[in-house]
Amino acid sequence: MTDLHTAFSSESGRTYQLDKLIGKGGFGEVYLATPTPQDGLPSQVCIKITERLSAWLREAYFAELLFREPRALRVYDRFAEVENGRARYCIALEYAVHGDLGVWLQKKGPQSERFVRREIAAVLSALDILHRGQAMHRDLTPFNVFVCEDEQLKLGDFGIAMHQRSQRGVTADAFNVFNAPAEIAWGRVRRWQQRDDIYQIGLIAAMLLRGDISSPMNSRDVRRLPCSDHLKEVIYRCLGARGKRYQAAGELIKALRHRPKQPHLGRVVSLEGKRVSFTGFLSRPRSEAIAAAKKAGAIFQSWSTERSTDCR
Repeated sequence: MTDLHTAFSSESGRTYQLDKLIGKGGFGEVYLATPTPQDGLPSQVCIKITERLSAWLREAYFAELLFREPRALRVYDRFAEVENGRARYCIALEYAVHGDLGVWLQKKGPQSERFVRREIAAVLSALDILHRGQAMHRDLTPFNVFVCEDEQLKLGDFGIAMHQRSQRGVTADAFNVFNAPAEIAWGRVRRWQQRDDIYQIGLIAAMLLRGDISSPMNSRDVRRLPCSDHLKEVIYRCLGARGKRYQAAGELIKALRHRPKQPHLGRVVSLEGKRVSFTGFLSRPRSEAIAAAKKAGAIFQSWSTERSTDCR
């Protein structure tokens, strides 16, 4: 008879003592557990238990795909227990000592730009493997990014991850409405693509900078983020118009790691008769900047191939 307080793996021969229920959701239940014999495993692991075969198969498959990736939660064991024709499917995986990103941010608050650049790029290395393999995570929320030893962020929960057959993506039939792009959440677009994973990564970057996962965030709010103009531009592109987003994780990694050279800055004696356009993020609303430039005698142009004075 199955002991509800333990889980036995016929694959590894280990018994897992289910010490404490630490989570419950769409996948099933998550326990903090002690493996016996330990045989090289940590003293504590997580056991995810579900009755949904499809989610278990996805989780096990993508965990194997990312087995050597240091920024994906490590999976140690996967097995099923069957009794009287009823099965429960189990996965033993790395225990995130600091919990998920939401819990951690409640304690730690806003993070520095340096931390955000480093950790988002590192998590993207795991997502890049999925994207290069024509797969998508589709559920990149603060509850599926985990904070492990040394406060390293790691990707987890691949229960709705899926491969695409073409660049058109997959049917957008499973997503968290609060973390999905508006065009998908409102039903205007019915295909989930890799650039929609990128939207979710942009949200997570903004949450880290603000130290808050609950406040609404859209592209118009990016200007107020406490970071450099370059990082604002990167996040804005993640959250902005779908056709202009980074197409996949590899492209976003390059943007985070390679800042453009700072232009030579100087002071213009007069704007009288000069053509002016505004790029990047401004310290005041764009309409006010345009009005001030015109008042100073400048000729404003929204876009031109001619030489102009670039004001920030």
